[in-house]
Amino acid sequence: MSLLRSLLFLPVVMLASCAMHLPEPEEFATRNVTRSMPMAAESEGVDIYLLSDNLHTGLVFDLPWLMQNGYVPPPEIAAMPKIKQVTMSWGEKTAYIQKQWLNPAQVFKALCTPSDSVMEIIPIDWKVNEVCHHQTGYVAKVDRSRGRDLAAFLNACADKGPDGKPITVAPSSWGQGRLIQCPDNYSYYFPRICNVWTAQALSHCGFDVTTPGAVSASGLVRQAKQPKNGFVKAWEGDGKGGD
Repeated sequence: MSLLRSLLFLPVVMLASCAMHLPEPEEFATRNVTRSMPMAAESEGVDIYLLSDNLHTGLVFDLPWLMQNGYVPPPEIAAMPKIKQVTMSWGEKTAYIQKQWLNPAQVFKALCTPSDSVMEIIPIDWKVNEVCHHQTGYVAKVDRSRGRDLAAFLNACADKGPDGKPITVAPSSWGQGRLIQCPDNYSYYFPRICNVWTAQALSHCGFDVTTPGAVSASGLVRQAKQPKNGFVKAWEGDGKGGD
């Protein structure tokens, strides 16, 4: 009887797992993409930072590297001189824009119904650990050749204007960044939450992470710290680490 229940439940699990994923860039939908593994920490490559608190995760990328590989930043960010890094994350639009805590009705809507989403991009012109000190930071190196896959994923997460550049809808939740409007099919709902976006971005960097194991921030951090992925703690957040 337990085997029968498991077999009946399997399609539901598979459907839920598929529904978690954000759409892949069109250029990867029709071809197989080989995921090369990240580089060892001592090798040359690009630093990728994973930021985590108790609930939320985000990433810090080298902006010139992204742009060299085809990433198109919002005009407001592109116009800023000498920006070396950006922190990026994804989530429900109201939660990012509204300054107050969400009320119970808004929380229910965000988690239980498909909601509009945004991708946040914030420029960093100083030391990452001093700018992002509220979150715990982990760092790993990625081969520079992964930039094209990652840039394509980030580009696909943005609605574009007639000029082909990302449409922004509001200032970022902190810093001098912007909130980028996401396409309609990038809606936010549980279990397709912020950490799933982070996991998919890491996957496009070549890391071996699964979205079902990344619903929680701690689950994603545990995967990132596995030897095959190589993330190591770079600094401790203000008592709100992800592990």
